[in-house]
Amino acid sequence: MLGGVLKKVLLVLLVVVVIQHWGKIERLFNPSQVVSEQVRASARVVLYSTEWCGYCKQIRRFLDQKGVPYQAFDIEKDAQARKAYEALGGGGIPFVEVNGTLIRDYNPDAIMAALK
Repeated sequence: MLGGVLKKVLLVLLVVVVIQHWGKIERLFNPSQVVSEQVRASARVVLYSTEWCGYCKQIRRFLDQKGVPYQAFDIEKDAQARKAYEALGGGGIPFVEVNGTLIRDYNPDAIMAALK
């Protein structure tokens, strides 16, 4: 009885972990989607977001899939990040700074263009 419950709990935990790290897992199986090493090495990407924002999660997943390193700041939990976000003009989330280019919404094409 207890073994069956434990197996179900472990299965649920495994599913949650897979969902949270899907971008990294997918990158292992589809390396052609990864940006070049040169682009990755020179990328300066900062994501201003919140924990609850669905588009912010999509950007994280997109960046993970492409293998682009980034810094993520939660503007609700980090006062310094909130100040930086406001200094850049804020105006909604997700808010991404890619190599000096400001992108104010979920726009993978704009992110890839700014990386090049």
